[in-house]
Amino acid sequence: MKRVFFTIFLILQGMLMGANIDLVKVNGKEIPLIFEKSELLPIVSMQIVFKGGGSVNDGNLNGISKISSMILNEGTSELGSSAFAELLESRAIELRVSQGRETLAINLDSLKTEFGEGVALLKKLLKDPNIKEETLEKLKTKQLGAIKRKEADFDYIASIALDKNIFKGTPIANPSMGSEESIKKITLKDVQSFLNKAMVLENAIVIIGGDVDIREAKKMVAEILTLVPSGKELKVGFYEASKKSLEDIVIKKDTEQAYIYFGSAFNAKASDEDAHKAKVAAFILGSSGFGSRLMEEVRVKRGLAYSAYAKINLALSHSYFSGHLQTKLTSQSEAVSVVQEVIKDFVKNGATQKELDGAKKFLLGSEPLRVETLSQRLSQGFSEYYMGKPIGYSKEELKKIDALTLKELNEYIKKHNEINELTFSILTK
Repeated sequence: MKRVFFTIFLILQGMLMGANIDLVKVNGKEIPLIFEKSELLPIVSMQIVFKGGGSVNDGNLNGISKISSMILNEGTSELGSSAFAELLESRAIELRVSQGRETLAINLDSLKTEFGEGVALLKKLLKDPNIKEETLEKLKTKQLGAIKRKEADFDYIASIALDKNIFKGTPIANPSMGSEESIKKITLKDVQSFLNKAMVLENAIVIIGGDVDIREAKKMVAEILTLVPSGKELKVGFYEASKKSLEDIVIKKDTEQAYIYFGSAFNAKASDEDAHKAKVAAFILGSSGFGSRLMEEVRVKRGLAYSAYAKINLALSHSYFSGHLQTKLTSQSEAVSVVQEVIKDFVKNGATQKELDGAKKFLLGSEPLRVETLSQRLSQGFSEYYMGKPIGYSKEELKKIDALTLKELNEYIKKHNEINELTFSILTK
């Protein structure tokens, strides 16, 4: 019966997901375009992603990608931040620039009737961004305030300390928001230089969908991208986590509980053919909430924490295993021991058939919720393309999960015994 419902879902998903890959030719360059037409709502959504425009390419100036994305949200030089924002608001147009670990993205969303005006305003922004000294100083002050506030966020402090330890000497070790020291160093020339390197045609990937046909979409995208120069493609390197146990980090703060973060190397990549096994293994071990192995041992059986969480992170630039929990100060040592024991047992003995069946039921059954909106489907299509998979690969992954046997899963888990080499970052009193 489960297999019948799963087959029906795949058929329905195929009817809903019309996302496909195309190309837009701009100044002799072919730019990949991920497109889906949907007339369910009179809206259009577009994203121009610049691969390599994230913090992974900050270089020696940590936080430069963050500040550069923030300055593009300050309107045009002619209108300024407030007047430009008022123009957008008056037509219910959302235009924002965001930055992540690996990418910088321009997002434009509006009603179909206003999308043409949204494109016009985006073109004005690209022609005349508000890159001024006073704008930069305002944003630096804002970012320094955000960094200062993080000093009271104990989860953030413990998490960042873990990354700095297991990814020491790589860009992944640096917080994407920057540090107080690095933000103060950023100049207008640095911002302009970063944007000139990041926002080039060679780095661009376009995602567009909604109540618009492909010819009209390509025409508008081409108009926008003619304002983007050609340049050198920014690479996204792969940075490995330490493959051995490092000295644990202990941070002392005035706290009433211990914040425990842990991590290790995970020898896999997002592009691997068996990456679906990592998803299932992580779900069983620590990312399925109250049904996870960690939650059962740490909270249910021993009452050491309200929650305990672990996941396998597979990105283009890095991969690692990580998790966290909070516990009473008096339970700190016991909680660390239990985490080590649970993971050691999981690697040695693997999952049970009951756990695998539960994981399949949830992962297959919840998939419709992950692709019910246009933005979710476009995001999924982009993720597939970005990770080097064909558009629609997620459906193949679901079939792989459905067919996964306990023997195959446990062989995969045993192969990754590197997760036993845990490093802890503990914030305590």
